[in-house]
Formats: sequence, C-alpha cells, structure tokens
Amino acid sequence: MKPTARHTYLGLLALVYAVLWAALAIRPLDRSDWLLENALVLVFGAVLVVTRRWFVFSRVSYTLIFLFLCLHAVGAHYTYSNVPYDAWWRALTGHGLNEALGWQRNHFDRLVHFSYGLLFAYPIREIFLRVVEVRGFWAYLLPLDVALSTSALYELIEWGAASMFGGELGAAYLGMQGDIWDAQKDMALAATGACIAMLVTAVANRGARRDLAREWADSLKPAR
Repeated sequence: MKPTARHTYLGLLALVYAVLWAALAIRPLDRSDWLLENALVLVFGAVLVVTRRWFVFSRVSYTLIFLFLCLHAVGAHYTYSNVPYDAWWRALTGHGLNEALGWQRNHFDRLVHFSYGLLFAYPIREIFLRVVEVRGFWAYLLPLDVALSTSALYELIEWGAASMFGGELGAAYLGMQGDIWDAQKDMALAATGACIAMLVTAVANRGARRDLAREWADSLKPAR
C-alpha cells in the first residue's frame, strides 16, 4: 500500500476509534474503574505514536489492533463484569445468551482476553519478522509465547492495582466475579486465541505459498 493510502486508512481508523472512545467516555458505569482501564490504552497509544517513524505495521495489523481497542472501550465503559451483552442478545433474539449456554457469570472479560491473543498475535509476529527476522517455526511460536507472557504480566498488573486501590474499585478492576481461577482462565484464553491466529496464518501462508507479513517486512527494508 502506498504511504498516502496507508495514512488515509490509519487516519480513518483513528477517527472511528476516537469517536467511539469519546462516546463511551460519557457517563461510564464507574468513572474510577474507567480511568484505570484506560491507563494502559493511553500508554499503548503513546508508544504507537512515538515509534511510528521507526516501525510501521501493516494495514491488517492496524485493523486487528483497532478491533481489540474497540472491544476494550466497551468493556471499560460498562465495567467488564457488567457489560449487558445478555440483554442485547435477548432484545435481538428474545432469548438470553447466558441461559442458552449455561453460563453463570458475565463472560465479556473472557471474550476480550481471548480476543487479545487472537487479534494481537499477528501484529506481534510482524515485530519479530522485522526486528529479529525470525524464520520458519519460530515465526509462529514466538508470537504465541509473547501473547501468553504479556497476558500473564497484565494479570500481575491487575493484582497489583487491585491490592493498591482495594475496595469496590479494586474488585471492579480485577473482575474475578467469585472465580478463584479467573487469572488462569484468562491467560489460557489469550493463549488459545493466539494459537488459533497463528494456525490460521500458517495455513493461509501455506495455501498462498507466500508469507504476506514477511513480504511486508521485506518491503520496508532500505534499498541496497
């Protein structure tokens, strides 16, 4: 993609996300929890802006990142444990989703943890292809490894924040909903999502007999 077209596309994604984020910033269910949930988003956004001169993702990766941030914005607005997806599903179909699937808790947070692995594994792979130029099996395993390790790191951040703030804010941010294995399940879902993403990528590359991510990385190398 030409630089001008790429910048236009990124500008469109940024605009759509900014509008969604601003709308969901109005009267969130818990303002304190909303601020905590968005702290890492602001840091991540700042990193993308600061490093844009040295590292550019493909349009596919930016789209995947955009989708994840949109999901997170919804979770932050409602406080993850209270996202009314069951009410939305009931209004659409006349039946409760939780009841149909036998769920006893709000699972929106689990969806987002799964989506983290599913949507971020490909961008992580692009980083490995460009920075350390990994090849073969490692180009698929390392993104899975990083997705799992960063998911574990986030669980530690959640634990630290919940311990620091305590009370209702700490409980809202941690979002365990009474499940003592919540952190382990969240990490397992992130790993599962990343594994699916890498399997799909490997199958697509094999079928096309080309690696689009590697071609993207190679196209950004300075001409010799």
